[in-house]
Amino acid sequence: MTLHEFLVRRHQDYVQTFNGPVPERVLADLAKFCRAGESTFHPDARVHAVLEGRREVWLRIQKYLRLSAADVDRLAKDEAAGRGRD
Repeated sequence: MTLHEFLVRRHQDYVQTFNGPVPERVLADLAKFCRAGESTFHPDARVHAVLEGRREVWLRIQKYLRLSAADVDRLAKDEAAGRGRD
């Protein structure tokens, strides 16, 4: 399997997992829990780190749900060039 095929499959897996009324309710819950639309700042550095970790998971889910064919191509090229971020 090529990297491009792998990324296409990952995108499809995320879409299939989070598509439908029940997954949409789960995403709504995760959006709140992960502070999708608000700052993760907290004066306690440990609490801030936990909140940032939650948000990072949310951002990854959203990234793979919204990938376009051009995004897959770019990610595959970045990974092949050693600039991958995953």
